[in-house]
Amino acid sequence: MRDKVAEVLDKIRPTLVADGGDVELIDVNNGTVKVKLTGACAGCPFSTMTLKMGIEKIIKQEIPEVKEVVAD
Repeated sequence: MRDKVAEVLDKIRPTLVADGGDVELIDVNNGTVKVKLTGACAGCPFSTMTLKMGIEKIIKQEIPEVKEVVAD
């Protein structure tokens, strides 16, 4: 599943990079994906919204086995 998550993150990454941020995959365990937002995303007040409404939503659409995405 880790490889599938990494592939989806690679699809999302260009959008984050365009805004000066990035996302790093930390772990995948029992349906929970742990990521680290970096660059401009790390200190952005909208990072929670980006994580839940963007990254988590897309990953869950592509990989239904994923239950949640959390920030490290």
